Amino acid sequence: MSSRTTQPRFARRTLATAVGSLATLALAGVALQAQAATEISVGYAISSNSHYGEGSRAFKETLERLSDGEFTVTDHPSGALGGERAMIEGLQIGTVDMVITSTGPLGNFVPETYVLDLPFLFEDYDQARCVLDGEIGQELLDKMSEHDLVGLAWSENGFRHVTNSRRAIESPADIDGLKIRTMENRIHQQAFEELGASPTPMAMPELFTALQQGTVDGQENPVTVIVAANLFEVQDQLSLTGHVYSPAIMLGSPVLLDGLSDEEREWFHEAARAGAEATRAEVSRLEEEGVELLREKGMTVNTEVDPAPFQEAVQSVHEDFVEEYGDAMLERIRASSC
Repeated sequence: MSSRTTQPRFARRTLATAVGSLATLALAGVALQAQAATEISVGYAISSNSHYGEGSRAFKETLERLSDGEFTVTDHPSGALGGERAMIEGLQIGTVDMVITSTGPLGNFVPETYVLDLPFLFEDYDQARCVLDGEIGQELLDKMSEHDLVGLAWSENGFRHVTNSRRAIESPADIDGLKIRTMENRIHQQAFEELGASPTPMAMPELFTALQQGTVDGQENPVTVIVAANLFEVQDQLSLTGHVYSPAIMLGSPVLLDGLSDEEREWFHEAARAGAEATRAEVSRLEEEGVELLREKGMTVNTEVDPAPFQEAVQSVHEDFVEEYGDAMLERIRASSC
């Protein structure tokens, strides 16, 4: 009989079972870690029931599909992450992942984009979209990287119009003396100063209350934003001045995107392009349907606005821009074959 100590059979089975269970748990942990999705925040200043909301949903669907769930997208509408300027600052330091924003505050970060805010720069949507989707638009997107931002795609707000609760706007004289909320953009502010208004820069989340309380008499925004922000509840007059074409842009944080692979970054670019396309489609729809909706909501809409006296009144804005930044980009836009 052997003198070797033999481990009981049940003990050997128990040990084998324990080792197997630990191995299974370890493998499950690795699998769960591999499957854990990275959550991406997308912020914008207006409601989810807006053209920005349409863009954000298209971005989410496309990114989650392309990445097979590696990335998930969480929407933060209505200024939940701050006003547009604050959100852009968040992108630079990595506290915000993605932002859909107007170009209003963008010139404060990327001065080259001020050219897009010049009044009466574009004649129509086709020209504006063609320029932004072409070589000029790509150059401006590339400029973002010089200022700790990632430009992914040009989106859209639309042509901006004036609302107020004092009177119809038919000529520059009708704007004289009005306190008009503008974006935090000095080109826009200067234009309204030339028209005789008192421009009051203000973040979008503050606007409704300011109009409601009479802090300002009026504001200027595309029909899309007027509808989405329910401004018809606090404004009676809409005049279709079309004084500025307002692009929007989808921006990413370099803190996020610089750490991704080339393939992953391309997913973000493709998703942003899908978001821009969805946003523009909603802008086009609301340009046709929104004015009638605003009439139904009680606004008086003046559609017969002669742009010529407005263009003449703000000509100095173009001249001052050229003096400070030169005319190279402006002339390229004007000479575009779009």
